[in-house]
Amino acid sequence: MAKPVIMSVDDDPEVLGAIERDLRSHYKNDYRIVKAASPTEALSAAVQLKQRGTIIAMFLVDQRMQEMNGTELLKIVKKIHPDSIKVLLTAYADTDAAIQSINEIDLDHYLLKPWDPPVERLYPVLDDLLSKWSTRVRLPFDGIRVVGARWSAASFTVKEFLSRNQVPYLWIDIDADPAMFELVRQITGDIHSLPIVLFPDGSYLTAPDNTLLAEKVGLHVRAQSPFYDLIVVGGGPAGLAVALYGGSEGLKVLLIEQQAPGGQAGTSSRIENYLGFPSGITGEDLAQRAVAQAKRFGVEILTASEVVALERRDPYRIIKLHDGTEISGYSVIFTTGMKVRKLDVPGVDGLQGIGVYYGAAMTEGATYRGRDVCIIGGANSAGQGALFFSRYARSVTMLIHANDLSPSMSQYLVDRIRATANISVITSCEVVEVVGEDHLRSIRIKHLAPNQIVADEALFADGEQPITDFECAAMFIFIGATTRTEMLRGTLDLDEKGFIYTGADLPRIHGKPRGWPLEREPFMFETNIPGVFAAGDARYGANRRVAAAVGEGSASIFTIHKYLNTV
Repeated sequence: MAKPVIMSVDDDPEVLGAIERDLRSHYKNDYRIVKAASPTEALSAAVQLKQRGTIIAMFLVDQRMQEMNGTELLKIVKKIHPDSIKVLLTAYADTDAAIQSINEIDLDHYLLKPWDPPVERLYPVLDDLLSKWSTRVRLPFDGIRVVGARWSAASFTVKEFLSRNQVPYLWIDIDADPAMFELVRQITGDIHSLPIVLFPDGSYLTAPDNTLLAEKVGLHVRAQSPFYDLIVVGGGPAGLAVALYGGSEGLKVLLIEQQAPGGQAGTSSRIENYLGFPSGITGEDLAQRAVAQAKRFGVEILTASEVVALERRDPYRIIKLHDGTEISGYSVIFTTGMKVRKLDVPGVDGLQGIGVYYGAAMTEGATYRGRDVCIIGGANSAGQGALFFSRYARSVTMLIHANDLSPSMSQYLVDRIRATANISVITSCEVVEVVGEDHLRSIRIKHLAPNQIVADEALFADGEQPITDFECAAMFIFIGATTRTEMLRGTLDLDEKGFIYTGADLPRIHGKPRGWPLEREPFMFETNIPGVFAAGDARYGANRRVAAAVGEGSASIFTIHKYLNTV
């Protein structure tokens, strides 16, 4: 933690030098002494220190300066550092101005010049002021700060990216922090350019994309080598497993992840049926452990890197990234998993990140504390999301298409939801519209059959499906997932839903896999291109559970070794 600052300001070099010497003599062990030779220099330093997250304990400012007087300067810096002690240095003739400052800017004290001897006329006064200050001021967070607006989709995106990549940060709502509002105005000139990500070195980024942000916080976004034995595309459970086992067995492995390691499983608030964790484990924790383990075996991990194409240049396989980079290897495995299915109803797109969220969005738990939220979907991920938000929200309402939770949700989750007082379930319904402008206000629900809201069967006569409005502060969507393989269509054999055919499931012509160039049969997990494999949820016929994905990733390394022995 950086020392708090005592800043002295005077445009008279002799006086400034004298006060700096006396301050440094007495306070250098506990405070950093900063001097400014003009109000402009002082204001610039105050802004830069705020950007770095360095707290200013005291401003000691001369009243008579040519650019502006001390009272005017303190009035400005007070907006940026409201908790700092404000002390004026005055001549006897300026005492009236000092007294006026007490009324205008809540001046803490004024000192008459000269202050000699300081042990009698300076230090006792400042010691008392600093003692009182230290008991009432909490030292600032010494790390990355994200300054944004509660109803800002871009702010949510940055928070979610940092959180999922295990990067600690402090969230600051600009609407609730006037000092940060003033800082943003000072450094950008536009308070609508949000979020601002402030770094301890004083630098900042304005509304950064994931790649720029990842590079700034120290995540790897560029491959360290042009060639690898194995390139793993996708950092979910399957990808982490195959990378870990490949690295542990001596292969040079690169794992490429578009968002954050963990995949969809990494967003789960709790996985309760994973072998070896009787109390359950969060998806975030599972991903963090797996990443640490993979790195221990030398696996290189790229984050915020999107794969856009695969190319075959025998004996190599080429991966192309969104920035034009090409990375080559002997073998590639696609473990791209699934992405959330979008809810296609009016109003959704404009409210995403400001009341409408896909998945658990755990960074928003505190945002909706004491408010009413709803969960769309009835599978296990929706149940876990409902239980997570029940710890924060006043009420959680699950909206499901089926007439009961049981068909698509594990019984242990059904039992827990029924036992949670602030969770309710509305069956036989679907969302047809979301309503709101700068944030979500309500959702419109079509009732497909009599349920907890519309129980009168007569209302459903002649095929009628009543529509009601449901007010809520946030909606979290869990309506299934689709494949993340669009970049492979036309290169690998995919089914109509985008799942990757492998091994015995590859389409055949005259008893031979279509387009297969070799005499041997494809290995298990191998696609229609030799040396290109697939595992986990993106593979055709996979059992879509976390443990199954880990198992496929672990098993696939055996067939990858078999292929590498032929190269």
